[in-house]
Amino acid sequence: MTTAPLRLGIAGLGTVGIGVVKIIRQNAAQISARTGRNVVITAVSARSRDRDRGVPLTQFAWEEDPVALARRDDVDIFVELMGGHEGAAKNAIEAALAAGKHVVTANKALLAIHGQKLAETAEAAGCQIRYEAAVAGGIPVIKALTEGLAANRIQRVMGVMNGTCNYILTRMEATGQGYNVLFDECAQLGYLEADPNLDVGGIDAGHKLALLAAIGFGTRVDFDAVELEGIQNITLDDIRRAGDMGYRIKLLGVAQMTGRGLEQRMSPCLVPANSPLGQLEGGTNMVVIEGDSVGQIVLRGAGAGEGPTASAVMADVCDIARGTRLPVFGQPARSLIGAPAARSASAAPFYLRLLLQDKPGALAKVATVLGQEGISIHRMRQYEHAGDAAPVLIVTHKCTRSQLDQALEAIAALDVVTQTPVALRIEQV
Repeated sequence: MTTAPLRLGIAGLGTVGIGVVKIIRQNAAQISARTGRNVVITAVSARSRDRDRGVPLTQFAWEEDPVALARRDDVDIFVELMGGHEGAAKNAIEAALAAGKHVVTANKALLAIHGQKLAETAEAAGCQIRYEAAVAGGIPVIKALTEGLAANRIQRVMGVMNGTCNYILTRMEATGQGYNVLFDECAQLGYLEADPNLDVGGIDAGHKLALLAAIGFGTRVDFDAVELEGIQNITLDDIRRAGDMGYRIKLLGVAQMTGRGLEQRMSPCLVPANSPLGQLEGGTNMVVIEGDSVGQIVLRGAGAGEGPTASAVMADVCDIARGTRLPVFGQPARSLIGAPAARSASAAPFYLRLLLQDKPGALAKVATVLGQEGISIHRMRQYEHAGDAAPVLIVTHKCTRSQLDQALEAIAALDVVTQTPVALRIEQV
């Protein structure tokens, strides 16, 4: 194995990029001792050359164009930390692979959309694409799936993978403030993406789930097949009522292989309050992996931020420095199967919140509709009247989402229903 320095070119000097620079400056001797090679930065690229980033950068060559950085002869690993699934990031990664460079990236959107093609290109060229930082920040979940659990048949992957959403939901519960107030708070704290819907709409977390599903089930990454539902419609009433019944609401990603195909969904769910996921607070992430031999593994940690995400970037750099070589998605890209998408195929209990007119027979009408769709009621609770209407909560026995959707359409048309019903899946964890 070569002992020549491993030379990095970093494109993107935002929070994570500067975090990588700091780690290399502070821990260079430790990195060298653990990998057998010195890891150095030779060149960088960013939008603004003159901005004060809090660390000296004058010793590095500067490239205005990240594609030119990717092609430099003195760069062994192209570290892409710009973001975006098209344009500069994609062009630069393609240029790096064409030039025979390894790639380390935190770009979940690009890999979720173009991952299969990029993986085939990299593997044909004998190059690595590593992306631990793309999923769950500092949590080493990619390494867990591709290495530690490689001998397991994965049965289910699930988790809370967007810290902003978990922060909003847990703060709603703790403070009694509504969604809009806490959305504004997150904006002021800088927790939201430039396009906030990437966070609160579940898109960011959906990208991450698509990557984990591809690794876990040996399938081609297919973000278009991920069912997405954000947290915008979750109310304080939902959070309080769920709590009354022993649940908490999380934006939960779940991927599992069913008889109909691969089910991938990112949506608000109820989870038991005493479960690891139920106890997760603030901006922390958690990924739960279930394997046929190992059982359930729970990984918890910081899902974002300078240090945790830069740590994940450097984990990939260290692996390459050691000579570790792995297919992008854990097995050769050409062997990945194109699994059919199974939309909400697995049965589960559901939480229903209804507002019914306070008149005899109202609840009986709802129960009749549910029964006609083969849905039975597990438990029910009625709250104090709101004027001439009564809030009613129902927890069903297991049913499919298609069954429930048909029932909800009929329930919404009943003359005793005064508000569009709310339905949330209850995930067994």
